[in-house]
Amino acid sequence: MSSGVSPLGELARIERMHLHDTVLDHLRRFVIEGTLKPGIKINERELCEVLGISRTPLREALKVLAMEGLIELRPNRGARVAQMSDVEIRETFELMSGIEAFNGQLACERITDSEVQTIRSLHFQMLQAKASDDLSLYFEKNAAIHDAISLAARNETLRKTYLTLNRKIQAVRYLSNRTEEKWERAIHDHEAMIDALEKRDGERLQAILRNHVLDAGGLPRI
Repeated sequence: MSSGVSPLGELARIERMHLHDTVLDHLRRFVIEGTLKPGIKINERELCEVLGISRTPLREALKVLAMEGLIELRPNRGARVAQMSDVEIRETFELMSGIEAFNGQLACERITDSEVQTIRSLHFQMLQAKASDDLSLYFEKNAAIHDAISLAARNETLRKTYLTLNRKIQAVRYLSNRTEEKWERAIHDHEAMIDALEKRDGERLQAILRNHVLDAGGLPRI
């Protein structure tokens, strides 16, 4: 007598999970990169047609994005892309600058040589994306560097706070590097971050990250 899930049932579950993750990744990218602009109402039928899916996986993904703060679900009025006020943006970037600075301090105390090399590799990939004018890939590698520093801090409570706030401001960060001056400043900051990590200079890395995040939010450096 057999028990448990059949192989076909397990395969169907895996396919559903894969579909969920794929839809979620697409929608998150649409929001972050501005394809779905802040404040716009979500057209479920259009998105279903674009992604070739039914409404069930779409709505499941929208619920996740709502928990991340990227989407607002309004009873009887549908979903819309979240829109932060200027005050919310300023306050969130001010807070995020402190969190990333603390990530940097702890990372300098706890990071391994292997992790530093991984970050250097991500930086090289980011430069390649810049050279090919691939803004999407540039942002992906840029974000991966910050995430790697967060992981190297080895503080789960701090990381949860970092992830929550970072999701809220990803779209702003993505759109902030649109001028050549900002591209160059961001790349210079990342090179300085790696140098500080290699030297385990926590005080210097704190200052670099704080100003880097403030700059991304359009706020004056300290």
